Amino acid sequence: MTTSKAKHNILLVDDHPLLREGIAQLINEQPDLRVCGEAEDRASALAVLDRCQPDLAIVDISLKDQSGLELVKDFHSRAPDLLILILSMYDEALYAERALRAGARGYIMKREASAKVLDAIRRVLSGGVYASAAIIEGILDKVSRRAAAGRPAALAALSDRELEVLVLIGQGYGSQQIAQRLHISVKTIETHRANLKLKLKLGSSSDLLQHAIRWARELGAI
Repeated sequence: MTTSKAKHNILLVDDHPLLREGIAQLINEQPDLRVCGEAEDRASALAVLDRCQPDLAIVDISLKDQSGLELVKDFHSRAPDLLILILSMYDEALYAERALRAGARGYIMKREASAKVLDAIRRVLSGGVYASAAIIEGILDKVSRRAAAGRPAALAALSDRELEVLVLIGQGYGSQQIAQRLHISVKTIETHRANLKLKLKLGSSSDLLQHAIRWARELGAI
């Protein structure tokens, strides 16, 4: 008599229901994988984590109430052995670097998710790290150029959310638009703007905008 192999449990954390539905369908069609729970924000993600005890979590980098990278840290404090794959709309090498540093074992862009998410899941479940060749090359290139320029200190001082706001400012979004995209208040965005000016030693909103444009362009975000 043969026994069926137990399936790996996958937790999906993303605030876009249609995206979750598409990825869940892909996963549930596999003989070795199943979605054990879904969440759209930090509170529901932590509740589902305790309930379904996943082997791997797929986490969107931008959630309603906090950066996905902060949720990675929350997950690791509760479930140190949990494997995490970051799903992101951003292809900047700096985000992939931060994701891996936060404890994620993989980074995949949303536009590639339907084609590559299963490969990424299996790579991470088998003990590997998943990132595209372009991302790995980009990380090495950025690290090399930042080291040569001697300028990583100020950016390293930014929180993950502050960096996210900086890139969006550089892409031309105003405070109201950024607040809507990140599902947080305009007041919170203004606080992030003030902190960015302080940490980057910039005197005005115009200086912040010009700095953000230069940085977003360097990262390939515009």
